[in-house]
Amino acid sequence: MSLPPRAVIVHRATELTELVARHGTRQQAGFFLAGRGRDLAELDARHQAQQDALATVSAAIPLDWRRAVAERNDLDRFGFGPEDVVIAVGQDGLVANVAKYLDGQPVIGINPEPARNPGVLVPHEPDAIADLLVTRTFAERTMVAASTDDGQQLLALNEVYVGHRTHQSARYRLSSPDALPERQSSSGILVGTSTGSTGWCRSAWQERRSPLGLPGPTDPMLCWFVREAWPSPATGIDNTEGLLKAPDSLTITAESDLVVFGDGMESDTLALSWGQRVEVGVAAVKLHLVV
Repeated sequence: MSLPPRAVIVHRATELTELVARHGTRQQAGFFLAGRGRDLAELDARHQAQQDALATVSAAIPLDWRRAVAERNDLDRFGFGPEDVVIAVGQDGLVANVAKYLDGQPVIGINPEPARNPGVLVPHEPDAIADLLVTRTFAERTMVAASTDDGQQLLALNEVYVGHRTHQSARYRLSSPDALPERQSSSGILVGTSTGSTGWCRSAWQERRSPLGLPGPTDPMLCWFVREAWPSPATGIDNTEGLLKAPDSLTITAESDLVVFGDGMESDTLALSWGQRVEVGVAAVKLHLVV
């Protein structure tokens, strides 16, 4: 007998919750904010907006469904099941945070603050949740995968970063489908999806005034950029950007200690030592976003 669906509500601690935890009391948190020209009332309103959204979502879950709640910082320890329907209540980045831990489960993005959040990945208001749980139309979003030569793998929705842990100079050998292998020294490599091409990768693209065409919202390809490649007698700068389609990948061979992390989550990394390789390309799994 199959299990009933499980609604997993994913959220992150509000700024108010984090400030009170850091400073001990609301009074101390308010004093800290006042010294920076901010008002505790603003954080109260944003905190209440999220609490109201969470309450609306929880009340709409059918009584015969199972349910669970996961805070963003606990996602790496949370076990998602095949029957799960994931409801991300928060900003767009929350969907990216949870996507790497999924394997095709549908994600419904709920925006508790439409006036503040762009809502690209969380397009729905809380009151829409009841209908979305019953009738779901999916949009597939391409993801990026990094796989090391010792069997580790990391998935990301926006981008993967490969470089030095402190973003200082990283040394490696880069092999891409379109060019000869090149030894480089840089502040790291970004490999992004069409979703990520509106964020960190777009910043790199704009800064260098690149002529590269970034992937569109539904393009199943990746863009990649080397950050601040340094020319020297031993390192080159000829191969610093491009596009990737499956099954092509970038191969990066470490010549210094490197880390790999996705979507800005530096607490969840793969570590590479000298001589280890990582291949970065289009992931086999896609995010199924409910639209």
